[in-house]
Amino acid sequence: MKKFERIYESAAKRKGGVEALESLLTPVASSKQLAKVTDDRYLAQLTRCVFNAGFHWRVITAKWPGFEEAFHGFDLGTLLTKSPDEWEAYVEDTRIVRNWQKIQTVFENALMIETVAEEHGSFAAFYANYPASDQVGLQKFLKDNGSRLGGKTAQWFIRFSGKDGFVTSGDMVTAVIANGLDIDPRATSQRDLKKIQDAFNQWHEESGRPYAHISKVLSYTVGDNVPVDVLKSYTGSQSVS
Repeated sequence: MKKFERIYESAAKRKGGVEALESLLTPVASSKQLAKVTDDRYLAQLTRCVFNAGFHWRVITAKWPGFEEAFHGFDLGTLLTKSPDEWEAYVEDTRIVRNWQKIQTVFENALMIETVAEEHGSFAAFYANYPASDQVGLQKFLKDNGSRLGGKTAQWFIRFSGKDGFVTSGDMVTAVIANGLDIDPRATSQRDLKKIQDAFNQWHEESGRPYAHISKVLSYTVGDNVPVDVLKSYTGSQSVS
């Protein structure tokens, strides 16, 4: 694989220089910061990522205040004590996107968060201390124990919650292949994800940079060269913390 220094140079050249590139590499949250986030905010972020999948993100963004109101600020105690009839009533609630399969994930993921909290004191404590060097393991945990958290949904949750991590976007996967990684372009198997994780661990050790920065830098080396100001306007728009 290429050294990360060379990859960074390529991205900086495309984005108009080091200063422009660095302006796109927003800070990631520390473990201490993540541990202070309340579990209702993690449930809100999980829910937003689940509903984003298959819908245009702007639709969910526009309706998000309604989601917060309808789901009581994602308070776990309130949601987990609702009756089946109360849950079924959400299919008629115009404040949210009325997709029954996704509505059910709010309860199921609330239950997952509560179960983790019972063991670790809070979901935040568990999540904050999960190492970025094993993001693949965290993704698998969320997929196996949560609802509709497979594919890239868990990756976007990690990204938008502020935790350090990578996203296997089309451009990022194209870039890792171009820089020497032998994986399938779909990058969905555990084998390929672990290869990506190993590559990121190596680049992180080389550069000392966060995994999220490495992921973005890679993606900026290929594909459409989206202007810096356009990329900046989107950064952070999916966070509910």
